[in-house]
Amino acid sequence: MKKVRISVIGAGRLPEEGGVNLKTEAQRLGRLIAEAGWELVCGGLGGVMAEACRCAREAGGRTIGILPGSDRDNANEWVEVPVATGIGQMRNLMVVLNGDAVVACGGGAGTLSEIGHALKAGKPVVAIDCWDTIEGVIKADSADDALLKLKKILAGAL
Repeated sequence: MKKVRISVIGAGRLPEEGGVNLKTEAQRLGRLIAEAGWELVCGGLGGVMAEACRCAREAGGRTIGILPGSDRDNANEWVEVPVATGIGQMRNLMVVLNGDAVVACGGGAGTLSEIGHALKAGKPVVAIDCWDTIEGVIKADSADDALLKLKKILAGAL
């Protein structure tokens, strides 16, 4: 049986202040993904990606970083499996295609492109307190709510 993979997308840089605390939510999301026994896929760099990877690894989970550049050493230190692509932002498609579902946690244009790719590919997208005005994106109020929705999606109940 193959392992479930969840693609985590979001802000490459964490804002100092604002609505939802992206750092806390990304950390909680990473931990919950690992505790569920799932693998975490992300873009392998900073911000939401690094925080989710750090907490997933601390919880014993596996992390996969699909990098925009051609040097695996550019991955954040918590990526267990760095994948160098050398294709820049086009790697966003690879990030979402390698997950069974996608969770967005903040972000800007790069995250928006990943959401578009995911929806076009038929991947379910759950968004924590963001992007929920996009048709097809499932709103979650927190990482805990996102995990509950992911479990329902993967069980075919949502």
